This record gives sequence, C-alpha cells and structure tokens, in this order.
Amino acid sequence: MRRTRVAAAAAVTVSLLTAVTACGGGSSTSGGSDDSPKTLTYWASNQGASIQVDKKVLQPELDKFEKQTGIKVKLEVVPWSDLLNRILTAATSGQGPDVLNIGNTWSASLQATGALLPWDAKNLAKIGGKDRFVDSALGSTGAEGKDPAAVPLYSMSYALYYNKQIFADAGISQPPATWEELVADGKKIKAKGKNPLGAEGANLSENIHHVFVFAKQHGADFFTADGKPDFTNDKAVAAVKQYVDLMAKDKAIPAGNAEYAQNQSVSDFAKGKTAMLLWQSAAANLKSQGMAEDAYGVAPVPVQSGTPGTGTQVNSMVAGINMAVFKNTHNLDGATSFVKFMTSDAEQKVLNKAYSSIPPVKAAQSDPAFDSGATAVLKQTLATSAAALPQVADESQFETTVGTAVKELFADAAGGRSVTTASVKAKLDKAQQQMPKK
Repeated sequence: MRRTRVAAAAAVTVSLLTAVTACGGGSSTSGGSDDSPKTLTYWASNQGASIQVDKKVLQPELDKFEKQTGIKVKLEVVPWSDLLNRILTAATSGQGPDVLNIGNTWSASLQATGALLPWDAKNLAKIGGKDRFVDSALGSTGAEGKDPAAVPLYSMSYALYYNKQIFADAGISQPPATWEELVADGKKIKAKGKNPLGAEGANLSENIHHVFVFAKQHGADFFTADGKPDFTNDKAVAAVKQYVDLMAKDKAIPAGNAEYAQNQSVSDFAKGKTAMLLWQSAAANLKSQGMAEDAYGVAPVPVQSGTPGTGTQVNSMVAGINMAVFKNTHNLDGATSFVKFMTSDAEQKVLNKAYSSIPPVKAAQSDPAFDSGATAVLKQTLATSAAALPQVADESQFETTVGTAVKELFADAAGGRSVTTASVKAKLDKAQQQMPKK
C-alpha cells in the first residue's frame, strides 16, 4: 500500500467490516446500472506529497478521458487516514463513488463485503484481459480462487534510501546489506551527530509492512495456512521485537519517531536530518521537498544475511494501489471505460512516472524509463524478493490490531520502558484476541 496510509481506529474498522460482511454490503449488492452515463465519481488515494499534488497530476488525465468519452469525472483525493473507513461506510450504506482506489492489501477484506464489482473474465476482457498485468500485482487483488475484486493501478516496493554525504562523513563506503551492518553503520552516523534511520512509529500500516517483512525473514507468518490468526508464534514475536529494537535497543531510530504517522520521516530525510529511510517509491516525494536526486542512493532493504531473494530473503511486501468499481454504480459502462483508460499502456506510463511507482501493466513496465535509478531497484525487488501480504478477509483487522500493538511498543521504547520478548508477546496476544471470532 501507499506510504502515507495511516489506518483508522481499530474498533471502528473492525465493527464496520464485521457489519458489512454480515449483511453482504446491503444495497450495494443489487448491481450497477447506466442511469447516469455522463458522470463518474472517483475517490483517488493520496499518492503524492499532498492532495494538491495529486490533483495536479490527475486532473489533466481526467480531462483527457472526458474529451475522449464525454464522461466527466468528479475527483476527490482521500487521505489514507480516512480512506478505509469511508469505503466501509459506503459499502454498508450503498452510497459510494463509482470508482475508487484501494490499497492492494485490503483487496480480500473489501472483497468479502460484496460491495465491489468482481473482475471476472468478462469484465477483464473489457479492459484488455488478465494477461496484460504482471503476476505479482495480480497476486494482491483478492482471495485465492476468486475473481479479482480490483485491478492493479500502481505497483511499489520498499527500498533503503541513504544520504550519500552523511555516509561519506561517517566513513561508510556502501549501504548496509544486512540488519547487523545497518546497526553498526548507525553507531558511526550517531557519532557524527545525525540520526541513522527514520520510521513512522504511529503509522499502523507502515508498522505492518515492516513487521511482515521481518517475519518472512524469520521464516514466520501471521496467519496459518487455513487463514487463522497466529500472531504469537515464536518467530513472529522475534520479528516484531527485532523491528522495535531498532529504536528500543539499537538506538538507530530516534525516539521521537514513535509519534510519526504523516510522512515526517520522509521530510527528515529530505532535510538531511536522517541518514536512512525505508520507504516505497520515494523519489517524487523527495523531489517535491527539494532533495536532489544525486544527493541520495537507493539500495535493497537489508536482510538477515546474504542477499535478497525468495523465502527468508524477502525484503519487501508487494506494495501497490488497485482500482475498484462499486457494484451499485450508476454508470457501469463508464466506470469500466475509466478503468480501461487508467490502466491503458499510455496512462500507465504517465501516472507511474509521476508517482515514481512501477506500472503493473506489462507493456508499460517495459518502458526504459522504469529501468534506471531508484526505479530499477524497486522493479528488481518486485520481481525477485517481494511477497504479498495475506489475501484473507481479516487482513484489514490484522493491520489495525497488530499495527496498533507495534505502535504501542514503539511508545514504550520512546518512553524508556523495557521492550522484552514477553512484552512483545503480550501485545501480540492482545491483538489476536481482538480479531473476529470464527
């Protein structure tokens, strides 16, 4: 999912999703129509450094679509802090947009509401077919064995961004390839008066993304093979502790970052306050904040040992944004045409260049523009060492409950309270108890 996303209050999200699942989406399951063929409403997620940046990127493309089709698209860019709960509220009421962006990790959870149009073979054929999209992106579009609940729009992965001058001043000649090296480099950086690593400790989704990767590197999963929560297994506990220990024990992450949730760590990096940043497709954001591209380097996220790859060498989740259609849209044909337009080869190049992301459409991804600099690292990560978060109906609750547990552990670390294996396991056990009962 996108880097700016902050999950909303867990109780609200869980109660809404439980209600939606129970009722099957209310009136939203009645099917769409073409009662309003000349207009569409579109909820876009906040992809850029600000909502105004997104409007500047998107509006010319929406105008282009209107010129081609005669359909006017009413755009609203929704902050990540509001998006999930607004979608869930729309699903229960049946009063939502025609087309919307969703974080790809939500696909199975929102699919379970019954509110979204399934992208079966017939619908996929209308936009050029399933084979246009890369497999990694399709893997985060809904539960296995079901028609996709959404279509890939932007693909992203995590990378390690590092400040070249700070590294040089600390006598570091290359970026760390392992976490042990990162911690050692952090001590050299601190000795020069800089903060080693930025993080968004109060951002629930960022927390989930990172602990998921650490769990993979420990050989752990947060769900069993049959989709049941398994948050307190020893390897998952060790993974969460290793991530939080970057602040609690290793002092690589500043204590103040425990309160960060709105891209403050990106701003710190852009301003030269922090030497390293673990982020998704950050180039456009850094440029908008005045950081020159040649001021930083980009490397794969560290692993426990060796080099990134599959299995325990996974170093990113499969990040990205999917595009969905509400089943009860009043412009079904127009909504489908809009998805086709936004996922066309030409638009994929325009949009993903603007957001420093990777096109999930094969033909666009082959453009040489996506084979250089930071983008090349992200593309290689997606192809070789990224894993999809669990595509289960309870995934969004997992993000809020475990994400909150990690947030609380960061708060403990920042407050000088001990973070032990026992305290981590207790937080994760509490998170597991908050999950819906089967």
